[in-house]
Amino acid sequence: MKQNLLTDIKMNTFFGLEKLTLLDVTENPLVHIEAGSFSHLGSLSQVSLGNLRLPPSQTMIKLNLSEIFSSSLSQLTQLNINSGVRPMQLVVGASVSSNQNLSLQLKGQTVTFEDCDGPFFESVVHLKADTEQILCGSEFIGRFFQSLETFEFRSKLSAKSIDLTQLNKMVHLRKLILTEVDLSYQTSADAIVHNLTKLEELKLLACRLNILEGSLTKDLRSLRTFFVHMRNIYNVIYSFTEPLVSLKYIKFEDFETFCSCDNAWLVPWAKTQKQIEVIINPLEAEEFDVNSLKCLSYNGMDRINFLKYSEANCSADPGFLLFLATSLGVLLFMLVVLLHNLAGHYLLPLYHITLGWLSEATRSKSRRRYNYDAFVSYSGKDERWVVEELLPNLEQRGPPFLRLCLHSRDFQLGKDIVENITESLYRSRHTLCLVSRHYLHSNWCSLEMRLATCRLQAEHRDVLILVFLEKISPRRLSVHHRLARLVKTRTYLDWPQEPGQQEAFWVKLWTKLKPPTQD
Repeated sequence: MKQNLLTDIKMNTFFGLEKLTLLDVTENPLVHIEAGSFSHLGSLSQVSLGNLRLPPSQTMIKLNLSEIFSSSLSQLTQLNINSGVRPMQLVVGASVSSNQNLSLQLKGQTVTFEDCDGPFFESVVHLKADTEQILCGSEFIGRFFQSLETFEFRSKLSAKSIDLTQLNKMVHLRKLILTEVDLSYQTSADAIVHNLTKLEELKLLACRLNILEGSLTKDLRSLRTFFVHMRNIYNVIYSFTEPLVSLKYIKFEDFETFCSCDNAWLVPWAKTQKQIEVIINPLEAEEFDVNSLKCLSYNGMDRINFLKYSEANCSADPGFLLFLATSLGVLLFMLVVLLHNLAGHYLLPLYHITLGWLSEATRSKSRRRYNYDAFVSYSGKDERWVVEELLPNLEQRGPPFLRLCLHSRDFQLGKDIVENITESLYRSRHTLCLVSRHYLHSNWCSLEMRLATCRLQAEHRDVLILVFLEKISPRRLSVHHRLARLVKTRTYLDWPQEPGQQEAFWVKLWTKLKPPTQD
């Protein structure tokens, strides 16, 4: 019943049409719709109303849907209402619900809903709004239409700005089309499409937006189609594409950007894509021609060939390289400080262990020569025993006569102590540790033990010999974890206090330390 100059719809206008399923009365100058006009149309599923002019004396058209449709409102699957260029207020009623997935299409200068917390709004899955603003009360409709799967919103770039952030409450959206929406004045423009993890198609048609970057697209993991057409010059940052893991098609219509190296990545990226179809259509170009891309210089006057600018200025961005070098330097410094704080006392020994291991690993076995038969690790407080007992019974017993390395006798003067220990240890066939209570309390002896066990693990040879000069309880020994583990896994010697047993001790130790070629 389009274009029939209908001005009034009354209760009996459609009397007897109980089986009517579709009603289209658009393009009629409707002035009055009587309450209950559609209440008896129980089969009605699709309704289109407009061009509404009721009542002419009021600036805003107010339409109470629950009064007009009554219970038949819950059966609708499609509802279109058009108020032309006049603002419109729709009242649904808090108790009205719908049993169907409703497709709602609205047109007017502004559209405002009342009773937005009602169950009726949960049934709307498709919404198309051609209006400067679409509100629930005084706020954007986002948190009230959370069941939407499709939302098409056409506004005007000159429309009064309202916060659209709550659009990100429509978490079930699969398709979103924004036309002539000015996003450049939004306080949180990058948050508008956050949370829309199910969105598969996004179109920004004749909109305004200053920048496309990763903060805008961070949640769009399901997006497959992206169409961008801006009415202003904007920037496209590389991080913009990183979250779009499902993207298959993207088009930049009437593309024009600023002359900046931040945008120079776009064309090379587009040329190398195999999984994504990328179309970049320059401003005012009849056909796609990437060589025709222009960029606006920051003086706001000159338009320069985008590719030539990128090649001349962005092949190696000094600022980025400087930033990268500075960042890596700061990171390295932080790692060194952290490592020093956590394990500073291990660093120097580890350095010398590594040097010694490399020296041992690169030395040919056929040419391996040792300066000493054993490096003796002992506490200075036990030196009397070393001089009076150890040296006469090992160095003077032979042939062959053993050569022992003692720190008090054989270390090079003026050389770093740790280097002396490391070099002497690796130049000796064995390491002989003389364990006593004094030994356990010595930091230097602890270092020598640590170096010797590391050599033992690296070479997998029997290079470490333990001699206990006195009885040490297991409780006291358990504090020294490295030595306690060695005692549990390796055979060691105890210095016998009985003189009659000492000769057998020296024979056993001398036999272990003598060069294998003299066996």
